[in-house]
Amino acid sequence: MIGIVLAALLWGTTGTAASLLPASVSPLATGAATMCVGGLLLALTAPKQAAAVFRGGGVSWRWIVPGALAVVAYPLAFYSSMSLAGVAVGNVVSLGTAPLFAALLERLLDPAVRRRRLDRRWAASAGAAVVGVALLAAFGHDEQPRDVDFGFVAGPGQAAAAGLQPTSTFLAGVALGLLAGLAYATYTYTAGRLLDLGHSSRGSMAAQFGAGAVVLLPVLLLTGAPIVETGSSVGVHLYLALGPMFVAYLLFGAGLRTVSSSRATTVTLLEPVVATLLAVLVVGERLAPPGWLGLALVLAGVAAVVTSRPTPPAPPMPPTPPEPDAPRRSVGSDA
Repeated sequence: MIGIVLAALLWGTTGTAASLLPASVSPLATGAATMCVGGLLLALTAPKQAAAVFRGGGVSWRWIVPGALAVVAYPLAFYSSMSLAGVAVGNVVSLGTAPLFAALLERLLDPAVRRRRLDRRWAASAGAAVVGVALLAAFGHDEQPRDVDFGFVAGPGQAAAAGLQPTSTFLAGVALGLLAGLAYATYTYTAGRLLDLGHSSRGSMAAQFGAGAVVLLPVLLLTGAPIVETGSSVGVHLYLALGPMFVAYLLFGAGLRTVSSSRATTVTLLEPVVATLLAVLVVGERLAPPGWLGLALVLAGVAAVVTSRPTPPAPPMPPTPPEPDAPRRSVGSDA
């Protein structure tokens, strides 16, 4: 569990770091560069484990393919969401919806979970955390981040240049945040299924992210030229690739060995809390009273999940006993 907490803390710095980028760097370039470099590093540091996952046959590829596609979708949707809806809203929508998507995937795809009664403590904890995230997104900031042009975060002028009204821009950002939340929950779930097949955590992460990095490489080649125009841009992208991507996903993969995907995604609701605090302390945004209440609810919900014990699976149904009055036939009796 501690690895997942540390990963969430690292992920919480992505929005503030990305806000330092020049406007010439598109969110697609940032997402592709971060995932390409980080994903290839994950694959290169665990080549044997990743190869073992790829050699696992159809039962492994059943989870590798959707996991890799989710890896491709997540950074593109996540950074674009922050660009259109703002750093804080993009973070809280992307991460705030992930536990709900993860729980839905488990209920739909895992027979053992379908037989298990819903953990009331998890439901209450996740519900409190999601309400907190909603408060942070809706009322957390006295000043809307989209109205300030810092880095690649789109302001009204950039929205108008793109032919979008501010309201439609914001809604598009929220929709992309929902897509990012679904993608995040998907590759978390598929990584857990690869672990269930006996693969290592490093191999499971390396296989999914390595495959995703290969798919994202053309996007990086098409959009990545502005990244190398300034030294500060290169430095920010190196940090995003090495810290919140490479190191964080090593920690996250290790944590998934003992934690379900729904619990893991609930714990990572710490990310929007960290992102909001950094927006207040570093970027200079102000947090309104409902935002502080939301932050407290997220912390309380995550603390409850961290300290709770997972609900054991439902026991199998006992065999049906034979009828007590059923007549017994001797071996040599006639029909």
